[in-house]
Amino acid sequence: MSLRLRLNLLITALLLLFMLAVGYVNFNGTKTSIQEGVEAATRVTVQLLDTVIVSSTQNYDGGFTHDVIHRFLVQLGHVRGNEIYLYDIRGNLIFHSPPSKYQTNEIPPQWFSDALNPHEKSVTRFIHYGKLVVEPNPSGAIREAWGKMQHLMIIGAAFFVLLNLTVYWMLGHWLQPLQPILKAINKMEQGDLTPRLPSFDLPEFERIGHSLNRMAESLAAERQLEENRQLTALIQSHIEDERRSLARELHDELGQYVTAVKTFAVAIANKTKKKSPEIAANAQTIVAAANHIYDGMHDIIRQLRPGSLDNFGLGETLRDTVNSVQNQYPDLNISLHLAGKLDALGESLNINIYRIVQEAINNAIKHAAAKNIEIKLETTKTGALQLTIKDDGRGMDINDVDQSSHFGLLGMRERVQGFKGSFNVDSELDGKQGATNMGTTIYINIPQAIQIDG
Repeated sequence: MSLRLRLNLLITALLLLFMLAVGYVNFNGTKTSIQEGVEAATRVTVQLLDTVIVSSTQNYDGGFTHDVIHRFLVQLGHVRGNEIYLYDIRGNLIFHSPPSKYQTNEIPPQWFSDALNPHEKSVTRFIHYGKLVVEPNPSGAIREAWGKMQHLMIIGAAFFVLLNLTVYWMLGHWLQPLQPILKAINKMEQGDLTPRLPSFDLPEFERIGHSLNRMAESLAAERQLEENRQLTALIQSHIEDERRSLARELHDELGQYVTAVKTFAVAIANKTKKKSPEIAANAQTIVAAANHIYDGMHDIIRQLRPGSLDNFGLGETLRDTVNSVQNQYPDLNISLHLAGKLDALGESLNINIYRIVQEAINNAIKHAAAKNIEIKLETTKTGALQLTIKDDGRGMDINDVDQSSHFGLLGMRERVQGFKGSFNVDSELDGKQGATNMGTTIYINIPQAIQIDG
């Protein structure tokens, strides 16, 4: 059932209730009015007849009382709301008031007459040589009420039909903007975010259209952002593959060549040590250069792709990295805390967490001049991964720093958001001279890092 039809049925039901309430009030008012009218008419008629009876008994010139009453009633004719019966001493009916001629064409139904009839008791007066009976008869008032009720029902029915047609048409006109709204929602449900709604005259539909357009724009931007993240993740994956391939090539190819050069140089130095000391010295220089190249090559390989990540996992790789950095920077203190199921993170998450820690350590050393770095990595019982990296170096004013232009922070944020995680930076730049640096803290949370069996 459409909204238009539902609203029309609701208005119809309310209108019917209103008409029934008005009809009920009008019916009760009419009933009360008829009852009061009949009571008043009966009272007046009885008082008038009592006066005539008393007058006839006091004045015998007019004849017997029943004859006086008979002549009076004949002259009186019909009395509204009453029927008058005159009987002689033998009980024969000698007079019956003529019926009412008012609205005799109206014939109310029996239920209507029974509902409005007040059922007042008749009044009897015994007179000389006869009996007088006054019986209330509201038939004229009931016929009048029925005529008015018929007119009211005709007017009400016409108003009911006209109002329903008007409301149905107006609802169709007012709800017409729902069609383009529904079409736009259906297209968005199917993945098409291009539809936009026009302006509407009604303020409610205008707000709906404005909100729907903004939602479509937000969804389109979110979709574009998600596509960019997927592209970034794909690029990073290819970069890591290339780094892995390059590290393997360096280790396998260049490493063999450097080892061969070192072997040949050692052999030459050993053979020429006594006969040609100068040649032996040059050979030793080649050996030293080969060792230097070999060490530098391993540093490059470690930067490209740490071999321990594939062989021993993330935890051992981070420990190896921390030890290597501390050997390179003796004055730097790095504390590493690992907890939870770090072996169940997967290759993609392992390399991304490693790169984030690597980038954070480099930033703390090169840009913040930190002396202490705290790294805490753990998985929770719900399968979430939490990483906190804190340093005591020079902080920064987060409100003034455009994180999107700092590629280190931007790269870390993109890596985390690629796994549907949250990335927050807490830092404060203390401008007071001689004050302790507040440092920078990076909070990373990835909700579903590992799958927890239920």
